[in-house]
Amino acid sequence: MKLKISFLTLCALAVCAAPALRAQQAESIAAGQQPPEVKEFQGYEDQWSVAVVKADQYSLENLLSPLYVDIAANGDVTTRNQQIAELFAKDGTEPVSMEQKVVSVRTFGDTAIVSGTYIVRFRTNGNLREERGIFTHVYNRARNHWACVNAQRTAVVDLTPGKQQKAQKSDAPLPFHIPLFHQGAQSTQPATAQNAPTNPN
Repeated sequence: MKLKISFLTLCALAVCAAPALRAQQAESIAAGQQPPEVKEFQGYEDQWSVAVVKADQYSLENLLSPLYVDIAANGDVTTRNQQIAELFAKDGTEPVSMEQKVVSVRTFGDTAIVSGTYIVRFRTNGNLREERGIFTHVYNRARNHWACVNAQRTAVVDLTPGKQQKAQKSDAPLPFHIPLFHQGAQSTQPATAQNAPTNPN
């Protein structure tokens, strides 16, 4: 009987403490304090950015799993070895800076899904370009070491000097509507034999 009472007491305390804990977490986020897992993976993303800009092969090999697959914003799919080879490629593209900001981290055992935003500045044939977008990185933990196994980027803004984004205008002849729910004077559909008003005379 005493065991049941103490178990019920613990449950009641846990239920009462949960709102206070959530409020404390919300206050820490509002105050600019990051959760510990966001801080940890922000460190990995910062190391990744520095390794790409400085062509640091060892650091990139440490951060990326041998099973790593990368899907770039333009749709190119590369492996870890191809990513490292690109660091030393003389194809006219040179990274100037890279910034990756972690927004959220969700962990499921030994798997972590990291989402965030990125800004990459690089020089192509002497021209400076900037790409901004969002990323999703999937990390796997093995022997207490996190390594990225999958990455996907989606470009949101591609800024090239002298090139302005043009607003695309729809060439659709009429706005979208559901014909059966919008009839009358404002209808854009011509009257047919089925939906034409009948003459009461």
